Amino acid sequence: MTRLVLILGDQLSPNINALQTADRAGDVIVMAEVMDEAGYVHHHPKKIAFLFAAMRKFATRLEADGWRVAYSRLDDEDNPQAIDKILLQRAAEHGADAVIVTEPGEWRLIRLLQEVPLTVRMLPDTRFIASHQEFESWAKGRKQLRMEYFYRDMRRKTELLMEGDAPAGGQWNYDHENRKPAPDTVTFAGPRHFVPDAETEAVLALVEARFGQHFGDVRPFWFATDAEQAQAHLEAWIAEGLPLFGDYQDAMLEGQKFLYHAVIGLYLNAGLLDPLETCKAVETAWKNGHAPLNAVEGFIRQIIGWREYVRGIYFREGPEYTQRNVLGHHRPLPALYWGADTKMNCMQATVEQTRTEAYAHHIQRLMVTGNFALLAGIDPAQVHEWYLAVYADAYEWVEAPNVIGMSQFADGGIVASKPYVSSGNYIDRMSDYCKNCAYKVKEKTGEKACPFNLLYWHFLIRHRERFAGNPRMAQMYRTWDRMAEERRETVLNDAEKWLEKLDEGAVV
Repeated sequence: MTRLVLILGDQLSPNINALQTADRAGDVIVMAEVMDEAGYVHHHPKKIAFLFAAMRKFATRLEADGWRVAYSRLDDEDNPQAIDKILLQRAAEHGADAVIVTEPGEWRLIRLLQEVPLTVRMLPDTRFIASHQEFESWAKGRKQLRMEYFYRDMRRKTELLMEGDAPAGGQWNYDHENRKPAPDTVTFAGPRHFVPDAETEAVLALVEARFGQHFGDVRPFWFATDAEQAQAHLEAWIAEGLPLFGDYQDAMLEGQKFLYHAVIGLYLNAGLLDPLETCKAVETAWKNGHAPLNAVEGFIRQIIGWREYVRGIYFREGPEYTQRNVLGHHRPLPALYWGADTKMNCMQATVEQTRTEAYAHHIQRLMVTGNFALLAGIDPAQVHEWYLAVYADAYEWVEAPNVIGMSQFADGGIVASKPYVSSGNYIDRMSDYCKNCAYKVKEKTGEKACPFNLLYWHFLIRHRERFAGNPRMAQMYRTWDRMAEERRETVLNDAEKWLEKLDEGAVV
């Protein structure tokens, strides 16, 4: 009996479990570009174009390898524009009543596939280092699920950067060496740019026609769209960007969108690069003396530590995780997140970069757009949806714990031990954004005061009951208590006035 083998847009790997389990001679590969997936949030046009182009090329590769592929393009007249309907359509065409699929990375899709009136066999996604069962075993009985200890287990399992039973260099984590402020000059030219071929150009035209109203620019388009290009991109970064990646991974510079970052999240998450093989290639650069340990460890920690950890959190916490809101934040997402004018230069620069590139690095996301959302009390569900929509590497399994947990503290501390909030001083130390800002980062009150300064204290005071007992935040509250009463009143009043302007839609 013929079976359908569903390959989703973020499963573009020849080693995906569904393909490894399928029968090349008898089964039919099903792939589809559908409006339900492209539009359930208003995904960035670059993200949609990247996935459609990569899907088409992967389907061509499978056909060349002898697979039967039933591929639905978005503009096919008979395309029902939904994954479940596609499966029923292909089942009728091929006389199939069973489906093999690798587990999707979103609860929404898992539920959808479970309700399809066919026999659906859902296989574990073996591209990840830790299975759900492994993560659950690690988490069971722990009062706090801190990534650092999980990461050490992943180091032991993979044997990456290990010298026997000990970590290379004698330390597990070199994060303290990876916090240098922005350099005067950047010597790395940035990520590899690929000229769109005819297939990609056809996709770009389609995306412009169908998704032109979405936030973001589809052109210029330079992403890799197949595994060979993604590998070339990775190798160029290892050769040119990796050596200084560690030093400046937290830095931000106006006009320098990428600094020394790898920009490979979209390729890893779509399946064009293998995470373990990527880490081994980076480790080899250290072994060969090409890159320092702090850069290599910092990169590997993001892949086998943080990336694996947040996936474990997402599946452990369940489908309702994205609705967590323990701080009771309900302010609507301001228009400035969609490109409306703002006088805050750091926000303007980060949102503009997001609009043009579908990319911002982790500190821009955490300490600029995320920090502002948390300080201003924006509804975390709306913040989550924004991040899911605007970044090319965003899939719910990885995005939700980063936003709901790490960035917005909406899960109450499952991911983060304290809220990641800061005044303008942090942004000033790690970037040059403040130099060209209408606000003055050194001013703490008044009309010219940096909004991050005002909102920082406003956040701490409105949530004092929750956080006063947190040992990592005690010093902040002691500082507040030492302020003169009149100054405290001025700070809070100025913050309230600023938030009123934000709510009124004024340019702030």
